[in-house]
Amino acid sequence: MEQLILATGNPGKLEEFRRLLAPLGLPIVGLDPRISEEGDSYAANALLKAEAAARASGLPTLADDSGLEALQLDGFPGLRSARLASTQTDRNRALLSRLHGLPRPWRARFVCTLALVRPGQPPQLFTGTCCGEIVEPRPGNGFGYDPMFLVPETGRTFSEMLPEEKDRWSHRGAAVRAMLASGALRRRVGSS
Repeated sequence: MEQLILATGNPGKLEEFRRLLAPLGLPIVGLDPRISEEGDSYAANALLKAEAAARASGLPTLADDSGLEALQLDGFPGLRSARLASTQTDRNRALLSRLHGLPRPWRARFVCTLALVRPGQPPQLFTGTCCGEIVEPRPGNGFGYDPMFLVPETGRTFSEMLPEEKDRWSHRGAAVRAMLASGALRRRVGSS
C-alpha cells in the first residue's frame, strides 16, 4: 500500500491520525466524503464514511466515528456528539447543562470505531475506548471535547496533554493500536 485515505474533513483528526500512523511510513490524505452520518452505531457511521471515500478515491480508506458518552446520562451524547449543536462551544454548554445538578464525578468514556475499507476485500472494524470524567472545559490544545475530558490517572484533560501523551491514553490511539496489532496495515516497504 502506497497511500491511505482518511475519510474526514476535520483537520485536527487528520493531524492526530497522521501522528498515530506515522510508524507505517504511509502518506495519509484527507478526503471528506460529505455524507450524512445516519447509522445506528459508531461502526455503521465509520463504514458509511470509509465506503464513500473509497468509492470516490479507489484507494484504501480509513474512517472513524467517535463519541463521548456520559454515564450519568445513559451514554448521551454518544452518536450525536458532533451534532449536538452547531459549534463546539454550544455542544460543551449543552452537555454541561444536562450534567449540572447530578453528582460528581461525571464519569464518561470516549469510544472510537475505525473502519478500514480496501478494494476487493471485506471491511475491517477496530474499536478503542478511554474512560474518564467530564469537567468544566480547561485551556490547552486539542479539538472537540478534549478540553473537558479528564483522564483521572493523569489529572489532565486531553487538551492539557502533549500529543504523544494523548495518543497513549485516547480512544483513537487504542483503536489504531488494535488495528496495527491485527496486521491489517503494513509498514510501507523502504520506510524507516
